[in-house]
Amino acid sequence: MQTLQATFKKIFQTEATLAVFSPGRVNLIGEHTDYNGGHVFPCALSFGTYALVSKRNDQKYRFYSMNFPSKGIVSGTLDTLINTKEDDWANYPKGVIDVFQKRYEIFANGFDVLFYGNIPNGAGLSSSASLELAMAVVLRELFTLKITMVDMVKMSQEAENVFIGVKCGIMDQFAIGMGKKNHAILLNCNTLSYRYSPLQLANYKIVISNTNKRRGLADSKYNERRQETTQALTALQKVIEITSLGDLAPNEFEAIADVLGSERIRRRAKHAVYENARTLAAVEALEHNQLTTFGQLMIESHKSLRDDYEVTGEELDVLVSCALKQPGVIGSRMTGAGFGGCSVSIVASDQIVNFQQNVAAEYAKIIGYEPTFYVADIADGTKKISLNSTEKIVEEV
Repeated sequence: MQTLQATFKKIFQTEATLAVFSPGRVNLIGEHTDYNGGHVFPCALSFGTYALVSKRNDQKYRFYSMNFPSKGIVSGTLDTLINTKEDDWANYPKGVIDVFQKRYEIFANGFDVLFYGNIPNGAGLSSSASLELAMAVVLRELFTLKITMVDMVKMSQEAENVFIGVKCGIMDQFAIGMGKKNHAILLNCNTLSYRYSPLQLANYKIVISNTNKRRGLADSKYNERRQETTQALTALQKVIEITSLGDLAPNEFEAIADVLGSERIRRRAKHAVYENARTLAAVEALEHNQLTTFGQLMIESHKSLRDDYEVTGEELDVLVSCALKQPGVIGSRMTGAGFGGCSVSIVASDQIVNFQQNVAAEYAKIIGYEPTFYVADIADGTKKISLNSTEKIVEEV
């Protein structure tokens, strides 16, 4: 925190008056189900995005990221918020401001914001949603807005959908905003009903493995997959009364799947339906301390994402395959949007060092470079933190 404050003063020539921390997230199971009205099971992480802020006397905003120092200060005025390619990462907080101003009108004051994140950028752990929720809480605190976290979650999703142009579901923002220490969230993305589930993993840990292959979400086939499942839903609604693919049980889907015609569209819809069922079964297994069953459902999830949804790719498939060969591993799967990014594995605590060494060596032999590993601690959601905090910023293992 002292380093962040010193950097803030150096960049903006004033003292920070507010600090916010916004976590990253990992989804344990339930992938590409959020925008299909299904269930997800994510949790917030102990690493994320820090934002230090000071209010200005004019209507100018100035952003600086310690992760992208070559970009310098990104600045503008609150009445001219436009998504521009040259502003790169800063479009995410700009998008949140834009959505907030549509509700609250133009803010009376601008602000200087310093960002620092230790979420691997482009790894699929939701650095963009973390940045969005950080900005949302900054605005709430800075202007004493009476707004719930769920509202901020929805507004952050709107910023990404409309201002950024990525048609993401609500899982990332919800997990990051509503996270609870040592708990995962079973979220129904259709109704936003949710419950916290304790992560009681006994002698096991959650290990995140980063392929170190960057993926550009807006440029990937993410939006294409969403269009395909929307196409499937429209066809199915002609023969059954549903509002989302998440409304269907697997046996119901199989009874009417022939109306989809296209084998490709059928496989996309099949993943959404079966993944939703897997997620509910996995949470039930975890809550009954059936870790082996939970791990098997993770494996089935990855196979479906690989074969039916086709969003994994060589790097993720190799990473998961390497993980499942290791002693003490009960489950492993890709997590996030896919097309690169990370896998998540459940690993026996006393096997983590061997797991990292063995997976790194085999992955590097096949892919040509090593992955990076993070042993996950499960944290609270986005919140204001003390400027006097002495907590060490978590770095990679």
